[in-house]
Amino acid sequence: MHDHAPTGIRGAGNRRLLAISLAITSTVMVVQVVGAALSGSLALFADAAHMFTDAAALVIALVASTVAARPANDRRTFGYQRAEVFGALVNGVILLVLSAWVAYEAVVRLLNPGEGEIAGGLMLVVAVVGLVANAVAMWLLSAAQRHSINVRGAYLEVLGDLIGSAAVIIAAVVVLTTGWDQADAIASLLIAAMIVPRAIRLLGEVVSVLAESAPKGTHVTEIRDHILATPGVVDVHDVHVWQLTRGAPVFTAHVVVDDAALGDGRAAGILSGLQNCLSQHFDVEHSTFQLEPAGHVEHDAHA
Repeated sequence: MHDHAPTGIRGAGNRRLLAISLAITSTVMVVQVVGAALSGSLALFADAAHMFTDAAALVIALVASTVAARPANDRRTFGYQRAEVFGALVNGVILLVLSAWVAYEAVVRLLNPGEGEIAGGLMLVVAVVGLVANAVAMWLLSAAQRHSINVRGAYLEVLGDLIGSAAVIIAAVVVLTTGWDQADAIASLLIAAMIVPRAIRLLGEVVSVLAESAPKGTHVTEIRDHILATPGVVDVHDVHVWQLTRGAPVFTAHVVVDDAALGDGRAAGILSGLQNCLSQHFDVEHSTFQLEPAGHVEHDAHA
């Protein structure tokens, strides 16, 4: 069997594929908002909010990749990589507000059905458009998502949108065939339930970054053990690891080196070995080590 590389539009660069997916998602989102207003369907609005999560994530990724490329300066010595974090914070808050409103409105409609009827036909047409658009976006990303974790994330987000559109289609069919408008509210609650966990995870990641917690999956004890296993290293303290944004960890530590290693010129080799260790074993590209003689250990040192 041969795994042929995709050709044509599916063979485009990852950034271009994400931009095309963003264009599709944003267009359908606008269509759904208009369709929701004309048909009276809350489920369509909820699905539009669901698609907003993906559109916002793609915008944040594309804008942040441009902003993060700006060079550091004397005021922002780490550059602009935190732009993605602040964008994600705004995105998460908006998502929680939208999902809370959708859930509230859905409950109100279930308890007190209004006199206004939902245009099930228009609702169905718009939902089908959303389903087809999501299927196209998934097809575009299907090849690249096997090789890129960022594209993989976008692919899974679009899959979630496709499921949301399917829920709206089912609700529209129920409304058309039975006249039971509450199906629209139930579909809205299901979609809101899909949004909330994602928003909470996003905000949790933002809080972790802003609180300068160790990145998920980074074990400080293992890093310390690797450092102590380096020939010439006596002790390590003031170990700190945090991240500027997702995938950009930063590490600092004070490393106590024996006097012989400092005296015979091995300090440069020890420093190079420590930085290579952090890069190769823990994917930490930005690491700073302060090498100290044994007598220079601070009394208030902490791990």
